[in-house]
Amino acid sequence: MMCAALLSDKSEKIIIEKNAKPGRKIYITGKGRCNLTNLCDKNEFIDNVVGGGRFMYSSFGRFSNYDVMDFFESHGLPLKVERGNRVFPESDKSADVIDTLRRACRENGAAFMYESEVKDIILNEDRDAVCGIRLSDGTEMEFDNVVVATGGLSYPSTGSTGDGYRFARTAGLSVTKCYPSLVSFKIKEEFCAEMSGLSLKNVSISVIKDDKEIYSDFGEMLFTHTGVSGPMILSASATCSINAAGARLVIDLKPALDEEKLDERLIRDFEADRNKELKNVLRGLLPASMVPVFIGKLASAMAGAGMKAKGGMSLSETIAETKANSVTAEERREIVHLLKNFDMNITGLGGFNEAVVTKGGVDLKEINPKTMEAKNIKGLYFIGEVLDVDAFTGGFNLQIAWSTAAAAAADISAGCEEE
Repeated sequence: MMCAALLSDKSEKIIIEKNAKPGRKIYITGKGRCNLTNLCDKNEFIDNVVGGGRFMYSSFGRFSNYDVMDFFESHGLPLKVERGNRVFPESDKSADVIDTLRRACRENGAAFMYESEVKDIILNEDRDAVCGIRLSDGTEMEFDNVVVATGGLSYPSTGSTGDGYRFARTAGLSVTKCYPSLVSFKIKEEFCAEMSGLSLKNVSISVIKDDKEIYSDFGEMLFTHTGVSGPMILSASATCSINAAGARLVIDLKPALDEEKLDERLIRDFEADRNKELKNVLRGLLPASMVPVFIGKLASAMAGAGMKAKGGMSLSETIAETKANSVTAEERREIVHLLKNFDMNITGLGGFNEAVVTKGGVDLKEINPKTMEAKNIKGLYFIGEVLDVDAFTGGFNLQIAWSTAAAAAADISAGCEEE
């Protein structure tokens, strides 16, 4: 839609949409609010593009975040900027973004064909130029230019089922391996389910693989029935998707305190509540739903150190009911260590059905970064998520879509002007 809205008014424009209406993925972005770009500078934008940052230099320079905001506002959609420079429609309704794009397309003379699925892209005999497309019902349509804007594999219920990758491969282009990105981590330990729905704020995480830290961050995360999610985890998945399985996730629950300061804090807390059971004292340090899990992990560590259960209780029960004034220095050190190193094992990623974007796609080496045209096939363009470009959350992925769309539109329009 962005590409069609920006094309020369001298060109005939048809958007072929296999869904009953356009913009289904836009509708669910930003939890239905549509974080449509990020008001950052060029360097920060490139830094937030995890894969393909250098590829984006030219197209972002041509159609930046400021150009995106001007486009929507000039077409009657008021915008606002929120925390993290995230840009949303003032109405907080993603449907308004879709309506604005659809209206801009129609004002520019673009027609829509709904419930029409493209089966093939038709090339000439030399397979170096586009001739048109073939629909799933066998209908063939002639075009001088075809722009593939099919998305990747994320949220297949919206229609993103990898069609663009098939078109690229059939045309002789390479497609890199695809992974879910901006997605949850699946965790081996079952205790995540016990804390499902619990959000941790102002904590630090590290992802460790083969004894090397491959990612670290500070912020907010969320426990789910099968693992962990939330802003930090989604960002971690963008960086670690290929290496996630077999890695460890380590949470520092008290990043503002080093171990020495944290130990001093525990000594004060234990002295103040010296006759309370440990499970109750820990509620001053941890969310209530996390305390039993924390004590369970503490029991595993203490069992390895030789601690024994008492009075027919389990070791976890023994530790939970230990009075604060009975906690030994060694036990306190284990508590400090666990508060700074609450770890779990990552078994993999959530699926494409919950991934915000796809990592991987049409190989950038075969696409002109200034125009989005396939280098060896005249008139064939790839834009948006179908390309091997992805970014962190915050409006950066939609900015990639808008910038690449504008690059293709400019090149096609230049050809129309020449004719």
